Amino acid sequence: MHPLRPTLLVIAHGSRDPRHARSVHALVRRVRAQRPGLRVETGFLDFNAPSVPRVLEKLDADGVRDVVALPLLLTRAFHAKADIPAVLQEAALRLPRLRVRQAEVLGPSPLLTAALERRLYEAGVRPGDRSSTGVVLASAGSSDPEASAVIAEIAREWRRTGWCAVRPAFASASLPRTQDAVRELRAEGVRRIAVAPYVLAPGFLPDRIARGALQSGADVLADVLGPAPEVARLLLARYDECRVAIPAPLEPALSA
Repeated sequence: MHPLRPTLLVIAHGSRDPRHARSVHALVRRVRAQRPGLRVETGFLDFNAPSVPRVLEKLDADGVRDVVALPLLLTRAFHAKADIPAVLQEAALRLPRLRVRQAEVLGPSPLLTAALERRLYEAGVRPGDRSSTGVVLASAGSSDPEASAVIAEIAREWRRTGWCAVRPAFASASLPRTQDAVRELRAEGVRRIAVAPYVLAPGFLPDRIARGALQSGADVLADVLGPAPEVARLLLARYDECRVAIPAPLEPALSA
């Protein structure tokens, strides 16, 4: 591994649902495959091991000095603004030799839109169906108005790419729910409706999205984003954006 390249620490929320961790680890494996030689570690905020502090302690013990901590989050909400900075700041006090920079969250990004479309096509939507298909962009939801506004803006931008309609929906905190958005589109005369979960890994809220899609009669339910190639590319893009702010050690002067 390149000694001057910062280690990438992917920070996932964690879940009691074992599918969550499996999906996160599959995504990290794809990131490693796309960037051989880059050390990539995974830490969880809750429920799963290893915890973020434990991973940072191990990196410090291994002699790592530069870390890019990347929140595995799609919007800037409470975890990105409060939880993760608090964990990293506490670690900085205990591990003063370790320099940790927090990267930006993943969304919004055209790569995420591409991953959403990949999942829709895998679920049966054909490229030629775009103009006759309404899409419900179903996110986990947040009490943070900034996060909700971002989802609404993504839906507006995605609609401009040729879909019949794109409506935001939320599994918690905000409205409308997935089933309400599906029914509204149906009432407006949209004949084919697809639900695209804007979530990274399976779990309680993604399951709620799926139930809402099925109960309201959506024609297509796409899978979660998971380890889509576009998501892995985006992780590395966010890593690269952050690491350029970390000054590399000076090269030794060459003797005359």
